[in-house]
Amino acid sequence: MAVEVEIDVQVLKSEIKKTYASVSQEPEKDFIFPTGRPWAEDLGYPAELANVPETAVGSFAGVANPWQLGRLAPGERVLDLGSGAGTDSLIAAQMVGEQGHVTGIDMTPEMLTKARGAAAEMEVGNVEFVESEAEQLPFPEASFHVVISNGVIDLIPDKEAVFAEIFRVLTPGGRIQIADVTIQNPVSAEGRRNIDLWTG
Repeated sequence: MAVEVEIDVQVLKSEIKKTYASVSQEPEKDFIFPTGRPWAEDLGYPAELANVPETAVGSFAGVANPWQLGRLAPGERVLDLGSGAGTDSLIAAQMVGEQGHVTGIDMTPEMLTKARGAAAEMEVGNVEFVESEAEQLPFPEASFHVVISNGVIDLIPDKEAVFAEIFRVLTPGGRIQIADVTIQNPVSAEGRRNIDLWTG
């Protein structure tokens, strides 16, 4: 099914990358959305947050707390969709332990660099970060027990493609833990064309 949005998707992706590159490179800057460790703490993030380096948490830009939906089990394979600077991935890596594995994907190279640096700082070997877009995941079917995501799917116009990919890469009986923004009323055609509304 075609996306019914009158917006240049490539321009949108470019603007999203610019916005989140800025969050990565200038975490102290004032953004239209809250960021950083104090925000994650306000959201009630689990105790594992304390072990995540400021390298990652300083650029945290989630919208809610996906961990309210439950903890991960040791040994699970987890995909973090839109992992940003790696806060949720690094929390997940602690929960699944050495027998588990976490893969974070993001389309913003600056965020991936921060995430990899934070993982190295934590000395965790059960997490990796991959440059990818959510609509075309570079993984085989049934690769993950759990898909987590925080404030990412709302940025993607083709939500059907995203959920089709999530379903494809989940193992049978797998689960999703998504924290995101939703709306109660339809967005006007003018609003759907407004890049600034999409990016932040």
